[in-house]
Amino acid sequence: MRSWTAVLLLLIVAVAAAWGWHALALDPGEVHLRFAGWRIETSFVFCVIAALLLWAILSLVVRGLFWPGRALRRRALRRGHERIADGLVAAIEGRHAQAAKSLERAAHVQTLQAPALLARARSAQAQGDAAEASAALDAAAETAPAAALALRARFLLDQNRNIEALDLLKTEMAAAPLPPAALRSLIEAASRCGDSAAALSALAAFAKSHSLSDEAFTELETKTLAGALTHAPGADALNAIWAGASRAQRQRESLVIAYAKRTAALGQPLAAMGEIESALRRDWSENLVRAYAELGPSDLAARLRQAESWIATQPNSAGLMLTLGRLCNQSELWGKAREYLGRGLAIAADAPLWEALGDACAGLGDADVAQRAYHNALRAERGEKTESLPDTLRGALDTRASVLEQRSEHGVPQLVLPRQ
Repeated sequence: MRSWTAVLLLLIVAVAAAWGWHALALDPGEVHLRFAGWRIETSFVFCVIAALLLWAILSLVVRGLFWPGRALRRRALRRGHERIADGLVAAIEGRHAQAAKSLERAAHVQTLQAPALLARARSAQAQGDAAEASAALDAAAETAPAAALALRARFLLDQNRNIEALDLLKTEMAAAPLPPAALRSLIEAASRCGDSAAALSALAAFAKSHSLSDEAFTELETKTLAGALTHAPGADALNAIWAGASRAQRQRESLVIAYAKRTAALGQPLAAMGEIESALRRDWSENLVRAYAELGPSDLAARLRQAESWIATQPNSAGLMLTLGRLCNQSELWGKAREYLGRGLAIAADAPLWEALGDACAGLGDADVAQRAYHNALRAERGEKTESLPDTLRGALDTRASVLEQRSEHGVPQLVLPRQ
């Protein structure tokens, strides 16, 4: 295709040249010039050729006059590139003194001033020289204000000066749109300070930048929304955040847990129970069922009945056994709690199950077994081998491995040997 286009263009040029030459051959034109007693008569073709030659000669003269200055600027730019490259490499290698020297020289080149000063500020901050970093950022702000603002906010967050970073970014956001890096810092600063409104507002603006992959943005979004739900000041604010979330967001496990715990803490346990129960009907989750026992002391009997109804469909869930044990502990049904927790330990002997068993044994007045269970909780948390239970408890609590039935997604029975 390109070859045919080139041939066509050559044909057009040839036709135009032939037509022009034929026209000039018939009438080459005539040009008369008169100036200060001088009079020149020539053809139009010769005049055009002479004008082109004169323009070419003048261009060469001008280039020759300005060549030394351009050569010096090119040399300075080349040296600046070399220095900024050396400075960046030295900063990454941790040789901050050498990096500062190279970057300071590179900043003398106008076109490299902003990146050199920003790199100088980062190197000074890594070296612990906050004053030099601030001075470099002040100088960089003259040519690259958005980048200097984003880097200054990042430095404040790294120093845990969260309120200062939040105030700085909110003030700048009110004056002009923030770059993506500054918006992300604003989200982080607002989340640390518990300013959910600012965090969600910055998150909405940051979403339009598309500066993160889908997975990374989903993680940031989930973390920000979970923080906003956890720190909601009241039921109205909590419900407003939850209602403003999309359907897909309200189905995320961590957000359901955050909403349920906060709404239960604000005196609405039924709403919390409903969200977790609905989520478990959609998809069973060990984390969700564990959170079902962490909704406070309200409606213990109703939650216990609901949790017991899940045993038929989830008999191998260690999280369900832990929830049942905790709910029984909160209801002071110590013997029943010990039975559920023993079954859970036969499935997966993790630290929360041992801790809940210690609470149950303490409620029964068996201080020795309770102490052993608490010790096992610590060992399990550290990944160490747990101690066996005393002989007096083995009749009531069997934590030996047992074979449990489990079915695949196609309903095919599978035999699973649970962990000890």
